[in-house]
Amino acid sequence: MENIKRKNNSRVGILDEIRGFAIICMVVYHAMYDLKYIFGLDVPIFFEGWFGIIRDIFAGLFIFISGTVCRYSSNNIKRGAQCFFIGMMMTFIMPFFTSGTILFGILHFLGVSMMLFGLGQKLFDLLPSWVGIALCVLLFVLTMNVRMTYNNGLQPGYFGIPNLFQLYFPMEAYNVGVLFPLGLHDAHFASSDYFPLMPWFFLFLAGSYFGIIAKDNRLPKFCYPTHIRWLAVVGRYTIWIYVLHQPIIYLIFSLIFH
Repeated sequence: MENIKRKNNSRVGILDEIRGFAIICMVVYHAMYDLKYIFGLDVPIFFEGWFGIIRDIFAGLFIFISGTVCRYSSNNIKRGAQCFFIGMMMTFIMPFFTSGTILFGILHFLGVSMMLFGLGQKLFDLLPSWVGIALCVLLFVLTMNVRMTYNNGLQPGYFGIPNLFQLYFPMEAYNVGVLFPLGLHDAHFASSDYFPLMPWFFLFLAGSYFGIIAKDNRLPKFCYPTHIRWLAVVGRYTIWIYVLHQPIIYLIFSLIFH
């Protein structure tokens, strides 16, 4: 990932620290996932309903900050292609270690999002930063339920707000097969890590608008110094931590349990 810097080349410390905290939370979650689904050790507290919400909050922080970082890169298309390539490597390597696979995980998502941002930046920049943030947050909420549900049989997802208005997608869209990056997939789709463009791209894009504010030194002064140095260091190397933590965790648990 690109360094998070101000125009005067000093770091935006709070962003590094938040990103470092988010990646640590993701590592802990994946460790618990491996313990339960690969090594058969159940850790109930990590898989109760409320924990899924906390997991999404941490992932959302990571995605939002990743969007912010795009404002500090000179070539988001190149960065995105590299990130997507690493994601595809994990797609092909993971089946050798587990029975699952990753079809559109967070690295695939971030790679595609960076490339889309790079291609459309001039268009996105037509909106003022606060208007862009508000619009993207609205679109994030409106697309949170595009995936089909399984209550009382298969039900299509919708564009809208629960109990207010819903525009349902046609079931045919879920059976196309190649639309899973958008969040449209059939009941047979399975991915160990899955972050579709709807709704997550809008959160990424909201982060990119926030990046304008950060880069222009419009955040409170408290945000710019580094407060927890080791956490900021972690935040600067999230891409490598994300790539390497699963093989390391798998090796450690294999030595312990086998």
